[in-house]
Amino acid sequence: MTTFDRPAARFRALPPRAVDLLVVAVVAWFTGLDAAANDPQYQQADSFTWLLLAVSLAVLAWRRRWPVPVALVTGAACAGWALHGHIGELLNLPTIVALYTVAVRGDRTRTLWTGLAASLASGAVALAVGHDVVNPQGLPVLEMLWPLVPLLLGEVVRTRRQLLDEYTARAARAEQDRERETARRVNEERVRIARELHDVVAHTVTAMTVQAGVALDAFDVRPEVARRALRQVRNSGKDAVRELRATVTVLRDPGGDPAEPAPGVDRIPELVERFAGGDVEITLRRQGEPERAAPVVGLAAYRIVQEALTNVVKHAGARHATVTVVRENDRLTVEVVDDGGPSGTAEGGFGLIGMRERALAAGGTIDHGPRPEGGFRVRAVFRADGEGDGGRRW
Repeated sequence: MTTFDRPAARFRALPPRAVDLLVVAVVAWFTGLDAAANDPQYQQADSFTWLLLAVSLAVLAWRRRWPVPVALVTGAACAGWALHGHIGELLNLPTIVALYTVAVRGDRTRTLWTGLAASLASGAVALAVGHDVVNPQGLPVLEMLWPLVPLLLGEVVRTRRQLLDEYTARAARAEQDRERETARRVNEERVRIARELHDVVAHTVTAMTVQAGVALDAFDVRPEVARRALRQVRNSGKDAVRELRATVTVLRDPGGDPAEPAPGVDRIPELVERFAGGDVEITLRRQGEPERAAPVVGLAAYRIVQEALTNVVKHAGARHATVTVVRENDRLTVEVVDDGGPSGTAEGGFGLIGMRERALAAGGTIDHGPRPEGGFRVRAVFRADGEGDGGRRW
């Protein structure tokens, strides 16, 4: 802050009432000095002169609350001095302050009407005084101009303040928009992380539970089956650790690449194999070339099948399930159907919500619900190139 800025900053920091009284004191000092010293050929200061000054200063203290009445009173006092024959250079200072306040605290329409009235009144007083005293005032045209100066200054100051307020409001709105956008992105990222962790952990734990049950049942009578199931448990655990490590890597370094590529349609057979040997017999049917789908579509299809199989094993009480992966032209369809009870899949769980979010994020659609002949079906349809709009039914 410069040397000139410090007094202005301290002045703006004062309470409004203190500022008004300080303005009255300054006006009283300069106007009083001018009223006390007049040219000898004109009317000298008398009681009427000081009365008009006292009235002008008294009403000037209320210029913020009633700017137009204060301008009228101070203007009448200024005209009274002129008509009384007391001529001075600073006797119009109270009127100047009052007119400035009218403009700075009003609007453009009020400023225009006030300027018109003040100019006409000032010109009329100049004409009247010019007939009684030998050229005590300037030309009437010039006298009509001086009331416009404080009004113009007040208009400029008010317009500048409005622009500053508008810029401040825009900056505040922009900051709020940035905060909302940041909160939205954080929330989306939280949902994405929760979905990834749910898909990895819930599926892996379910698959490991199934294989551990197979190993426990076959431990004494069929050791080779138990060993195969335990190897599957170990492999499932390794896969889960690998996927979790890849997720954590992305979280630590959003610009980095995960160590393991995201799973796709080509890993659905491996996914089905993890549930093999349990109480649910799972059949995989493939048609066309589904592996040629876009990565975002392949990941969504993989996760949907993963979640659907997890629900089948955990909730459906089914004996059979069928996973169908079909590529027809530019359309990829994945479907998981089971023969469990009508209340099989947990409708209120997060799994179905996650599947819907994944399908929409990849531009596809998803339907799920009980089948008329019994069991439950989950069916998702995508554009294989990942260009679907997520809102159109195939």
